[in-house]
Amino acid sequence: MMESCNCFEPHWSADELLMKYQYISDFFIALAYFSIPLELIYFVKKSSVFPYRWVLVQFGAFIVLCGATHLINLWTFSMHTRTVEVVMTIAKVLTAVVSCATALMLVHIIPDLLSVKTRELFLKNKAAELDREMGLIRTQEETGRHVRMLTHEIRSTLDRHTILKTTLVELGRTLALEECALWMPTRTGLELQLSYTLHQQNPVGYTVPIHLPVINQVFGINRAVKISPNSPVARIRPVAGKYIPGEVVAVRVPLLHLSNFQINDWPELSTKRYALMVLMLPSDSARQWHVHELELVEVVADQVAVALSHAAILEESMRARDLLMEQNVALDLARREAETAICARNDFLAVMNHEMRTPMHAIIALSSLLQETELTPEQRLMVETIMKSSNLLATLINDVLDLSRLEDGSLQLDDGTFNLHALFREVVNLIKPVASVKKLLLALNLAPDLPEYAVGDEKRLMQVILNIIGNAVKFSKDGSISVTAFVAKAEYLRDVKAPEFFPVPSDTHFYMRVQVKDSGSGISPQDLPKLFTTFAQNQAKSASRNSGGSGLGLAICKRFVNLMDGHIWVESKGLGKGCIATFIVKLGIPEQLKETKFLVMPKIPSSHVCSHFSGLKVLVMDENSVSRAVTKGLLLHLGCDVATVCSSSECLQAVSQEHRVVFMDVYVPGIDGYEMAVQIHKKFAKPHERPLIVALTGHADKVTKENCTGAGMDGVILKPVSLEKMRMALSELLERGLIFEAI
Repeated sequence: MMESCNCFEPHWSADELLMKYQYISDFFIALAYFSIPLELIYFVKKSSVFPYRWVLVQFGAFIVLCGATHLINLWTFSMHTRTVEVVMTIAKVLTAVVSCATALMLVHIIPDLLSVKTRELFLKNKAAELDREMGLIRTQEETGRHVRMLTHEIRSTLDRHTILKTTLVELGRTLALEECALWMPTRTGLELQLSYTLHQQNPVGYTVPIHLPVINQVFGINRAVKISPNSPVARIRPVAGKYIPGEVVAVRVPLLHLSNFQINDWPELSTKRYALMVLMLPSDSARQWHVHELELVEVVADQVAVALSHAAILEESMRARDLLMEQNVALDLARREAETAICARNDFLAVMNHEMRTPMHAIIALSSLLQETELTPEQRLMVETIMKSSNLLATLINDVLDLSRLEDGSLQLDDGTFNLHALFREVVNLIKPVASVKKLLLALNLAPDLPEYAVGDEKRLMQVILNIIGNAVKFSKDGSISVTAFVAKAEYLRDVKAPEFFPVPSDTHFYMRVQVKDSGSGISPQDLPKLFTTFAQNQAKSASRNSGGSGLGLAICKRFVNLMDGHIWVESKGLGKGCIATFIVKLGIPEQLKETKFLVMPKIPSSHVCSHFSGLKVLVMDENSVSRAVTKGLLLHLGCDVATVCSSSECLQAVSQEHRVVFMDVYVPGIDGYEMAVQIHKKFAKPHERPLIVALTGHADKVTKENCTGAGMDGVILKPVSLEKMRMALSELLERGLIFEAI
């Protein structure tokens, strides 16, 4: 039966089967051990807020090593006793079951752990981070509020002392400081001076060298710096005994325009200068400086710099305003003093002009009368010398008066239409006798395009031409003098030596260029720039004193030319080589070329001047007995029937229809000459019955002429008056009914 039994017999023995079970168990144990770390790694990676990551990593490494030992056992099995093999098989099967169960369980519980425990930790961490951010925001808001409050406080005033003191007080209150101080640069810039403190317990004025390492450290960066409590700039609080000093920070404060933040009159310094602000926490305190507090200090330092710059600008503007006001007051005082001096000078010149013309009138008049008598050659030479000197003195009086009026601006041109060609011919006729005596050839060349008539000040233009030609004759011993006048073209208008002269031609005016060339003594180059200054004479002129001259002529000519919008200059190659005087003046073009109104003496040709006025009844009123007698002598010599009076009342009583001409001084006691002229007009209702009224005065000003015209006078003649001048004046007066000598 046993042989016919077909029972199952295992292929392995019991011992071999146990070994197989151990082999399979080690495989599954290794597999489980290798999968569990992978799951832990996944968990650690997904749970970013897990607090013990390093423990999981260490545990994962331990499991991997354990799995590696079981994996190695697959190749290192050896036979043991049956009991040991049974025990090892049971242990390894249980370990495989538990390991695989653990691996499978972790697959299910890791998502739950991630969704529960890690979320709680994540929320806690996020809440903590949010709390930190909110705290930072609150700190920033509080810092900003303090900065705004402090900025408002320091900008509510523009006084630097208030700004700095307010800054220290507000910083001390906001940051609970034990002490706060401000060090300012001294006048030399080599030291820092303790200028402001919070509690006023320190010696303000104490100084430290500015090149200390701690100061260089603070000045070198643009932020608050912690410094040692034992540094020289931090030793400003009372001795704390055994207390531990609090932390100290320092920050630089830029100072703009330090000249406005003066301590004992600082000089102006550059914008690279700084003040030093030192802030100290309370002693024996564990408190430390926080970042937001340091930021507050830095922002406040910048705001103080801005406020101080505004205060500097205000102080500078106020100082400039005060200085400007002082200068304006000084200028106004100087202007009034100058005006007073000018008025006094003008009054003096007016009085002296009148007082000098009166005796000159006597000298010239009597000398001219003396020339009409029979004289020996020696006597005639003496009289001619007297006349020449008197005329020179009269010219000097006129020049001084003209120069004074030119300098104070009271002289204005009296423009009118005149014959330009006739003016040149008249000047040449006046100069020719002197030129003939010196055997000089005087040539006049008027260009064909030069207008015959022009608008301008005839007297002043004649004075300029006469002076320049007169100088040429005066300083030429032989040779010739040429006078050329033409309309200046564009290429002749500019002078490279005078870029400021910029004429602009138009249809209403033209520029006349006059050139006077002589072969006289010439001018040295060093004297050329001085020619047009007052009382200046060149070497050749000063060496020839017998030629006369005051040094005023060219200076006055230049001013007259400038008034006529022109330019004048002189050229010479040196002493003994002659010179060329050139000037350009602006003249108007008359609307009616035939308009003629010539009131300037002399106008009547000498060939038509009446030499004798037999029976002409003339009344002379002059308070000065000498002047009255001299004028009477001139008129008597001309054949007039002359009556004289010395006052206005006598003149009103004496004047009658028989008198053809009344000569009167305008400034007399009682009724002046102007009122006298009005009274004479009233006395004679019919114009043909009234005598011609002529002012004979020494006041050579425009106001006198205007007053005479306004009072109805028929003419004005300036003293001094020679016999020839009186003859021509009477001729023109009787022919035209009026005569006004240009003033």
